[in-house]
Amino acid sequence: MKTGLVTTDTYLNHNTGLGHPERADRVTVVIDHLKKIKSKNLIWKKPEKFDLKYLEYAHDKNYLNSVDKSFPKQGLNFLDGDTIVSPGSKQATRDAVGSILTGIDGVMKKNFNSAFCAVRPPGHHAEKQKAMGFCVYNNVAVGAYYLLEKYKLKKVAIIDFDVHHGNGTQNIFYDNEKVLYISSHQYPYYPGSGAANEKGNKDNILNVPLSSGTQSHEFLNAYESIFKKLKEFKPEFILLSAGFDAHKDDPLAQINLESKDYYTLTNRLLVLAKKLCDGKVVSILEGGYDLNALRESVNYHVKSLLEN
Repeated sequence: MKTGLVTTDTYLNHNTGLGHPERADRVTVVIDHLKKIKSKNLIWKKPEKFDLKYLEYAHDKNYLNSVDKSFPKQGLNFLDGDTIVSPGSKQATRDAVGSILTGIDGVMKKNFNSAFCAVRPPGHHAEKQKAMGFCVYNNVAVGAYYLLEKYKLKKVAIIDFDVHHGNGTQNIFYDNEKVLYISSHQYPYYPGSGAANEKGNKDNILNVPLSSGTQSHEFLNAYESIFKKLKEFKPEFILLSAGFDAHKDDPLAQINLESKDYYTLTNRLLVLAKKLCDGKVVSILEGGYDLNALRESVNYHVKSLLEN
């Protein structure tokens, strides 16, 4: 099947400083590896410019203004203890958002069946009024609002398999019955949210907390409750917050997935997506901090997208 690969090199100019885990090499190793895929069905795209009004659906105007003023002319600026911006971050953060919107447009216009966005910075920790956990704009949340507002969809699902809970995405959609947010994540762990009793005010949140040391079969079995919730919700489009830091080699968590588990997970998600929403899926990179594990895991993820 045709899969869009949306990326651009402005991520290289988002400088987070020496020794920061969210570094440019993360996307470079992914892109370099994906370039080796010899398939006419992998369609490379650059993010297109978008109307900045879409940022305002996910984020408070005052927050957006403060972010806009935070990009330094030189050096680095800290938005919180670990969320850092540099002069090149302004374009990189916008291109990260632009990538998911370009991926969505491509799927909705039937230019390709699905898409993967290789971007940084990630987005799922960014709340309506707060940068957090390496994230400035909540890329996937803007994508969901784009589907609701531009394409007038009534039901959008976000599945977040990053090892850390997407507190930002949950925060943004806690009262929105049109968006189902589902997260599997290590718990208790950073950022502290994501307990099973956090269900949203419209029963539109499903948190699947996983204990430290969770193995592959336990992780994949946990997705049965997720698939059940998805079937009940019947989304018209599925967005994936694709973090690959539940890998056993990742330095920032303690879940024990193998690289190939992301192939299994993606296959299962896509089989269900075909039944529920004609396979309309756009995936965007979130976490993943061991370069070898990230490269392998993304390769399996994209392989599955191409095959389904």
